[in-house]
Amino acid sequence: MLIHIRNSRGNKDRVVMLSPALLENLRSYFKAYHPKVYLFEGQGGGMYSAKSVQNVVKTAAEKAGIQKQVTPHVLRHSFATHLIENGTDIRHIQRLLGHSSIKATEIYTHVTDAAKLKIKSPLDLL
Repeated sequence: MLIHIRNSRGNKDRVVMLSPALLENLRSYFKAYHPKVYLFEGQGGGMYSAKSVQNVVKTAAEKAGIQKQVTPHVLRHSFATHLIENGTDIRHIQRLLGHSSIKATEIYTHVTDAAKLKIKSPLDLL
């Protein structure tokens, strides 16, 4: 239940988890489109361009009724933020994002006010 991402930004490889729900959607997609080399291929085959990926994300956000600007980077930031809010260790998030420095991960992932409210004082645990 892992996805191996090869040659991502900075020519780095990394591994991310694969949700069972997403796996079912990917299987349906694969059966319908029969990709040859890349799971998601451009209209003429081959790799999607960065601009095409941006357009797909923008269109999906519009269809979902999201008013704010959504980019692939915003999705990445949201992914990291949700992991932090759900208690995932920052070192795991660092690995998932492919950061060589924990500082990059700390900058990337702010802790929201809602998450701060969930923090309990050790005195309250007695």
